[in-house]
Amino acid sequence: MTADQTKTSQAAAGPAGPHGGSHAAARAVVVGILAAMAGLMFGLDTGVIAGALGFIGDEFHAAARTQEWIVSSMMAAAALGSLVAGRISFRLGRRRALLAASLLFVAGAGLCALAPSVAVLIVGRILLGLAVGIAAFAAPLYISEVSQESVRGAMVSFYQLMVTLGIFLAYVTDSLLSYGGHWRWMLGLMAGPAALFCAACLFLPDSPRWLMMRGERSRASQVMRLLRVSPAEADAEIRDIAQELKREGGSGLAFFRSSPNFRRSVLLGVALQVMQQVTGINVLMYYAPKIFQAAHFGVSAATWATALIGLVNMAATGFAIAFIDRWGRRPLLILSCAIMTGAMVMAGGLAAVGGDSTPILGGMVAALLLFVAGFAIGAGPMVWTLCSEIQPLRGRDFGIACSTFTNWAANWLVSNVFLTVMAALGQSWTFWLFAIMNGLFIVITLAYVPETKGVSLEEIEARLMAGRKLRELGR
Repeated sequence: MTADQTKTSQAAAGPAGPHGGSHAAARAVVVGILAAMAGLMFGLDTGVIAGALGFIGDEFHAAARTQEWIVSSMMAAAALGSLVAGRISFRLGRRRALLAASLLFVAGAGLCALAPSVAVLIVGRILLGLAVGIAAFAAPLYISEVSQESVRGAMVSFYQLMVTLGIFLAYVTDSLLSYGGHWRWMLGLMAGPAALFCAACLFLPDSPRWLMMRGERSRASQVMRLLRVSPAEADAEIRDIAQELKREGGSGLAFFRSSPNFRRSVLLGVALQVMQQVTGINVLMYYAPKIFQAAHFGVSAATWATALIGLVNMAATGFAIAFIDRWGRRPLLILSCAIMTGAMVMAGGLAAVGGDSTPILGGMVAALLLFVAGFAIGAGPMVWTLCSEIQPLRGRDFGIACSTFTNWAANWLVSNVFLTVMAALGQSWTFWLFAIMNGLFIVITLAYVPETKGVSLEEIEARLMAGRKLRELGR
């Protein structure tokens, strides 16, 4: 028996005190928060390149196309990492997948900071991409599997909050270091939080649902009792998981081929991730300073305006966490897309008018801040939450791997061609194209997205496998 197993067994076997339920609930929250640190690393890697890119281009004389590859190499590697994550998560567990990601974060940050050339820098970005792909797969999956259904949406969304915190901290750090052009420090400072995340992973228990898939019901029950307010509730959840595992069907690709109902949930997850990327959010996160400079902002003003975007992003995600389990996923997602559509229409109109007057520049900042706020209250956290909820247990690793891979593939495609597209279409038409995509997202949400608020993962699965419409999988 390992040290982790011994601690789990001893804690679970101990007598339940008068505050055992509250302690278990607090323990589940702490476990979720530690896992959500993966989002912090995700956000740091996403945000830091925005401020560093211009200085990297100057030092290495990198053309716009080369800069696109520096940015997008991380996305391509993240897509590959999400596929590797499925195998690691299934065979070794969600906790070990997060641990592997943390080690890659440390290595990638160090290599980027010391890179003597663009080629080495891209290799470092590839390591970071692999880490992000694994973490973006494993963290929401792990959090959804250890959290109680009453707070599951908030806990998975907390992962997204950590993403936005990382982006904001990266933007602020970039702004402070931009005066001296210290891009190596911008990239290297990520190694510190990465080391802390690595240490945090050592204290996480294995997911009880993963343990049940491995046939380790005793250990699964012990962990579940640590994370639920009463032994009766923990045992009932274990029985539900066992019942779902008895259902016919293969695992992974075989299950996908044999089950049309599973194919429906996978395709919905894929569609949600594609739509999240074509909202245009990551284009703004990666290229915000360049967008502001194209709108006639100075270099310093563009950098601090980008930091303001990070702050709004974080604050609005906090709003989503507060209301996701009150209002539900669908209302917030629809509101989110409506706000983003309006903001992109406004930004396109201001770009078409052009000029560097104070009203035009102020209006452009307001439009982009409104867009980011709209994304953060819905399309950001809701997509990751829904993708972690709608997949059946037997095929959950495969289903989430497909949707996460799609996220990063679409992310890579959009980020890899954005500067080229903006040069070809102009800033105004680029914004209007994103407005059209956000309007389409509303239609998809109304037609297919279920309301999963307060519904157990096992109940969602039962409805899916019974052939219910996708929109009717939840409430």
